[in-house]
Amino acid sequence: MFSVITSILSTLGAFGVFLLMLAENVFPPIPSEVILPLAGYTAAQGRGALWIVIVAGTLGSAVGALLWYYIGRWIGIDRLKRFASRHGRWLTLTPQEIDHVDRWFDRYGRWAMLLGRMVPGVRTLISVPAGVSGMPLTPFLISTLAGSALWTTVLTLAGYELGERYNQVASIIEPASNMVIGAAILWYIWRVATFGRTKGR
Repeated sequence: MFSVITSILSTLGAFGVFLLMLAENVFPPIPSEVILPLAGYTAAQGRGALWIVIVAGTLGSAVGALLWYYIGRWIGIDRLKRFASRHGRWLTLTPQEIDHVDRWFDRYGRWAMLLGRMVPGVRTLISVPAGVSGMPLTPFLISTLAGSALWTTVLTLAGYELGERYNQVASIIEPASNMVIGAAILWYIWRVATFGRTKGR
């Protein structure tokens, strides 16, 4: 994976950053904590302007998020509730809970998008509930671009400043990302195991 990322960045420059960040949001196993610090290190060597790398990474990330947003819009709240009424255990939500989440997202969705875009393991899929809840496109894009720009800037600058030690960024973020994913898996298992009792209460 690392050699592929290096080859794309060396060949395509900022456009490669755009494509990799787009792919990272569609296929989460491609890690932004490797792509962006390496792109920052490349810029520090004079192979591309730092601000162009940041803009390209932000736009790639936002376009990937937009794809998940429209998947959520296609699913829609009514279709999701029908699915929950038949297969609620595996979704771990009842139709009533979906209504509650929808109201919560209507109220706090912009902040959820802004912060969620900076949380490893969450930043990709946070766009789906935004689409499902029918969040208007303009505030979605504003929050997504802002959160993506902050994430992209921090990681790119880290690689720029660390130089040849840019890979230290991934060694710090990856454990945190794995913890978030592990916690999400455990939470899902607990929800499935207790779904009937939770619904009964």
